[in-house]
Amino acid sequence: MTQHDERQARKEYVRQRQRLVFTVSGAALAVALVIALLFFFHVFGLGLKESPVVQPNYGNTAPCAVDGEDGTKATYVANGQVTVRVRNGTDHMGLGSAVGNALANRNFTIQVVDTYSSSNVTRTVLYFGKNAINEAYTLAANFTDATMVMTAREDKLIDVVIGATFNDLRDTDEVPQAGAEITSIEGCVAADSMTDLPEDTEHTAV
Repeated sequence: MTQHDERQARKEYVRQRQRLVFTVSGAALAVALVIALLFFFHVFGLGLKESPVVQPNYGNTAPCAVDGEDGTKATYVANGQVTVRVRNGTDHMGLGSAVGNALANRNFTIQVVDTYSSSNVTRTVLYFGKNAINEAYTLAANFTDATMVMTAREDKLIDVVIGATFNDLRDTDEVPQAGAEITSIEGCVAADSMTDLPEDTEHTAV
């Protein structure tokens, strides 16, 4: 074989190697592109993240609404029969007053608006006692983010501690009217069976 032929053979070998490398690289890129598209368009559920399931009452045990002594179903009460203390649990100045005014415009009886002991409350919480369960359901129906927590409180005052999840009250046309039957929170239990309730906070009793 002449020197010219050897050079040609080496060039052909290099070209074959290059074609092989390009072919393999192209195939790998094509496979990667297909996989990326499958994830992007969530084919066969690929790339989908499971949304966390929101537990009833955001994981807090809730009491069932209280039926009437005559056996009638529990109903929402008139807003004016619900006395509320609004407490700002965030670092947003004036948020408590804004919520208090909005509730007052809906005829809730606002006892006082003040600042909660923490400004890092995440979710809005309604604290109430066993004697204000239906009232708490009535108030809770106006919120989109509130969780209900029954305490050892004996009177009928309800505390609303505004948390960072609060955005706005539910539209009035979406809120059940007084006299409508209450739909108890899923998984609720009878109030009398709830023991070891959180201690109450100081307040002017209603």
